[in-house]
Amino acid sequence: MPVLPTAFSPAAVSRVALANAVANGVIVVTGGLVRLTGSGLGCPTWPRCTDDSFVATPELAGHGAIEFGNRLLTFVLTAAAIAIVVVVWRSARRDLRTLAVVSFLGIPAQALLGGITVLTELNPWTVAAHFLVSMVLVAVATTLWLRSREPGVGQPLLRRPLELLIHGIAAVTAVVLVLGTVVTGAGPHSGDRNAADRMDFDPASVSQLHADVVFLLVGLTVALLVALHAVDSPGRLRRAARDLLVVQLAQGVVGFVQYFTDLPIVLVLVHMAGAVLITAYTARLVWAVHGPASELPLDTPASQVTATR
Repeated sequence: MPVLPTAFSPAAVSRVALANAVANGVIVVTGGLVRLTGSGLGCPTWPRCTDDSFVATPELAGHGAIEFGNRLLTFVLTAAAIAIVVVVWRSARRDLRTLAVVSFLGIPAQALLGGITVLTELNPWTVAAHFLVSMVLVAVATTLWLRSREPGVGQPLLRRPLELLIHGIAAVTAVVLVLGTVVTGAGPHSGDRNAADRMDFDPASVSQLHADVVFLLVGLTVALLVALHAVDSPGRLRRAARDLLVVQLAQGVVGFVQYFTDLPIVLVLVHMAGAVLITAYTARLVWAVHGPASELPLDTPASQVTATR
């Protein structure tokens, strides 16, 4: 039997954390493919694919293969989640243990929620919950990877008002994601293509509300970027805010185009991938608030460092 190393290097921890983050993002996109192709009930039951088989049968055709393929990816994600727990526990990074455990526990939680989604015949509320839990796991996995690349959590790099603005952006991002699931649940891509149930909202009204909150989010991010440059903040924060704004704008363009072109499947899938990126880049912005003292401007007085705590 192979013997595990007594301690994994920081580089090894970071590589496994990256694999875990990528796996969490990829399974969201493949789950979207399942929904958009009407394959949500390609495997009509859970945990088996059919009453008599754990795998897709020829009778289930393409929809069964797509749904079963997405289920198989859960095992890849599980392997990555187990690996990150093992390498973190066998490394010096005790500060990463909570994030690693949360990342791992999200897998059985998602599997259970996915089973409920199938057994309720793709109720749009459970489909939405399944997606939102995935976004939480993407944020956790992203933070875990980013933090693994530095020796520890570090100290606050901003004064309290700007830190609160960043957390406000994260909160508004969460609202945008929730409203996005409502828009989807009220529209034609809420689950299986033959599903009769939809969320009881007017698609045009919830789409407008979703767009309004997106405008608020972009405005807050622009304000943050201007403020960060005005106070000569650390480069990591300016870069994080800039990159998030770019992703937000790209996602907004895709959202408007898909809405005015009657929601083509390809663009909806791209929009789902964009939601993953929005979540990851928002997590990066929140992570960037804390860092090593070397990130502070050289002329920062000791009193200001203390004031940020």
